[in-house]
Amino acid sequence: MNTPSKLIGLLIISIWVSSCKSLRPATAIKNGSINSYKYIYVTPTNSLTSGSGATINRQYYSSSKTVNPSDVIIGIFLKEGLIRLPELKPEFANETLIVNYGESGRRNTGMFGYTIEVTIQFISATTSSLVCSCTAEGQGSTEADDIRQAITRCLNELIPRRN
Repeated sequence: MNTPSKLIGLLIISIWVSSCKSLRPATAIKNGSINSYKYIYVTPTNSLTSGSGATINRQYYSSSKTVNPSDVIIGIFLKEGLIRLPELKPEFANETLIVNYGESGRRNTGMFGYTIEVTIQFISATTSSLVCSCTAEGQGSTEADDIRQAITRCLNELIPRRN
């Protein structure tokens, strides 16, 4: 291989490596523990449908994925043994966390797209104070994948690992 070919190859590799930025670490603010709560009320969110596609031999192929952030959050907490309340109930307020979700940013990762960042808050139903919150990025083949990955990474930062 001659020198110009080596330089072009090195240039392509360095552009590719610099554009493959990794996800930022998930972060958490912990003013209290979620372990002392038995119930969760997750504020409703809208579903997001996103898609991807490619043209192969002049034929376009596509697929779509849908995610509802509150469903993902509820599923993870149900697996952990918390009980979902469909509405806030005063008689359970001392043991209830209100869970809020929001998209909190996007970051360009070069020629391979972008990340979506989410933030999830946990509020005491009794005091309306912040018990804890977490923020994390996700990046997949669709926005639905990005959101699902970001939520999972975020909650993994707060939920203690079980053996």
